[in-house]
Amino acid sequence: MAELRRSLLTWYQHQGRDLPWRGESDPYKIWVSEIMLQQTQVKTVIPYYQRWFKKFPTLEELARADQQEVLKVWEGLGYYARGRNLHKAAQKIVKDYGGIFPQTLEQVLKLPGIGRTTAGGILSAAFNQPVSILDGNVKRVLARLTALLVPPNQALSQLWQWSDQLLDSEHPQDFNQAIMDLGATLCTPKNPACLLCPWQKHCQSYLEGLQNQLPMREMTSPLPHKNIGVAVIWNEQGRILIDRRLEGGLLGGLWEFPGGKLEAGESYEDCIRREIQEELGIEVEVGDRLITVNHAYSHFRITLNVYHCRYLGGEPQAIECQEIRWVTLDEIDQFPFPKANSQIIAALRDQNYPRASNQG
Repeated sequence: MAELRRSLLTWYQHQGRDLPWRGESDPYKIWVSEIMLQQTQVKTVIPYYQRWFKKFPTLEELARADQQEVLKVWEGLGYYARGRNLHKAAQKIVKDYGGIFPQTLEQVLKLPGIGRTTAGGILSAAFNQPVSILDGNVKRVLARLTALLVPPNQALSQLWQWSDQLLDSEHPQDFNQAIMDLGATLCTPKNPACLLCPWQKHCQSYLEGLQNQLPMREMTSPLPHKNIGVAVIWNEQGRILIDRRLEGGLLGGLWEFPGGKLEAGESYEDCIRREIQEELGIEVEVGDRLITVNHAYSHFRITLNVYHCRYLGGEPQAIECQEIRWVTLDEIDQFPFPKANSQIIAALRDQNYPRASNQG
């Protein structure tokens, strides 16, 4: 164990990545980086991280912010519950801890959106506490190091035990960062750079020639696919109707163009008319197709079939959403939208809408 720790820390001293949050002692900045890095690559995170601190430079300012402001800064980063939970946790820290980030594992685990790995990452990086981690990179490194012959998620207790045992209790901050960097830069999912790895001579997968076969993968089913009819509803003033999704579900709190899932035997025009009546209580005339957008989430894929629609009558109601608004295309950038909807907005601008006079 001592040789593994020493060789990894020596490698990290010379080869560790230069990242904006490295060397930070402010737990707020470390916490935000850890949350953003959940299921997201570093290169994607960096510009969001930098924008975040221009908007919310302190934990107190985040706690005071409106959720819509938070989601707008998060827009495009995905897994939006992370942004909502950051906001809720900041408010909890101000309320329960006087704005000071807590320093015990038990307290940190009670904050919204923080699990064991994230808590370990924060406590080790911000306070140099000997708390282990087990993110995707670490799982892969340990699975190869030990030639684990089951998928990592089937051996989590064993992997946590190995992570605990390996952790350098004198240098936990650097050790946790080092093992993550090892997985991100050398022990990659495909074609690991074993010849450059400080753990090469200790790695059972390398010694047995299994580095390209491990970690073992879970058997996965094809992602379900949903076809969605989407309405860009125009009124006579050239304004568009948008709605805000319910808080608890997927993409909660974000704005969208209304619509819903295509039922068996239904045309997209019929789907849109039905969904708009059910969701908003209004009648629309379905016009030309605007765009088709394909998008993948973690557990399913969707195809958005988007149509221009003309508002005919009825008082719009927030039946299956939090709120609704009529907005101009110029105003629409004020609202946080899911990534797939941004393509719809771009298509509207490309076609020089609104054309209010043509909607009759």
